[in-house]
Amino acid sequence: MGWSLKFISEEDFTRHVRATIEKYGEKLESFDVKRFNKNIIDPVKLIFDKTVYRSTWGEIVGNEIFRQRDKANNNDIGYFHQRIFQYMANCHVPDNGKEGGWDIIYRNENGIPLPDGDVVHNIYVEMKNKHNTMNSASEGKTYIKMQNQLLKDDDCACFLVEAIAKKSQDIKWETTVDRSKVSHRRIRRVSLDRFYALVTGEEDAFYRMCMVLPGVIEGVVNGGEGIRIPEDTVLRELGNIAAKVGGDPASLEMAAYMLGFHTYRGFKDCLPDPDVPEDAVLKKLYEYAGTGMSGRI
Repeated sequence: MGWSLKFISEEDFTRHVRATIEKYGEKLESFDVKRFNKNIIDPVKLIFDKTVYRSTWGEIVGNEIFRQRDKANNNDIGYFHQRIFQYMANCHVPDNGKEGGWDIIYRNENGIPLPDGDVVHNIYVEMKNKHNTMNSASEGKTYIKMQNQLLKDDDCACFLVEAIAKKSQDIKWETTVDRSKVSHRRIRRVSLDRFYALVTGEEDAFYRMCMVLPGVIEGVVNGGEGIRIPEDTVLRELGNIAAKVGGDPASLEMAAYMLGFHTYRGFKDCLPDPDVPEDAVLKKLYEYAGTGMSGRI
């Protein structure tokens, strides 16, 4: 089957997907116990979640690893949504902080019709990944930035484009600045599907991009070429710790407790060597994690 997207070539789309995956950087590195516990896990929460949600240790550990990775991934997906427009006709993606700090600038010498009847030739875009990511202060700051752009360029509109909007929309952005409600027909709140349609001239362009995306990601990941696939070892290493401090590699509760409470009264006494200095206990636990004593958990 041939390439189905007219607004971006297969080569450019694949290049962009690869660049997005590469932005994941260290998040693609495998998790061991030391990295898993970098910010000190909450063992009590882990055990509550495991029991209440009827999860296995494999599931609960996997969920925590996913949560830690996911905290930093939104910026990478924001990169995907923004930088893809550099490959589309009439779109320009400025370097960060350059050209007024806009995420995308769309220019069309044939004119860009707006829903309220205006026609402009320039659109300046502030892009957000999700509709609820701005507080009132940042909303006000962004709106004032757009007002200033309208004063400098009377042949433009300004869009707040949301990848995850509440619904498909292209509406006047109504917000509050200095406790006053404000709106302007050329300052608009636009869902990503509507912006794709405007730029490409194809109503379902975003939908069709989404339909080809999984296969391209799969192809890039399976193609290797520097793309790392994480091989997390946390579960096995927790078993190693459990075998050392509790005698049973299947009792991962004690291993989890030790990661969070290793200097607390009672827990430190569970170490095979209770004379380990307090500031060296965590290092000793990580040594236990690598002893390779446990089997499958």
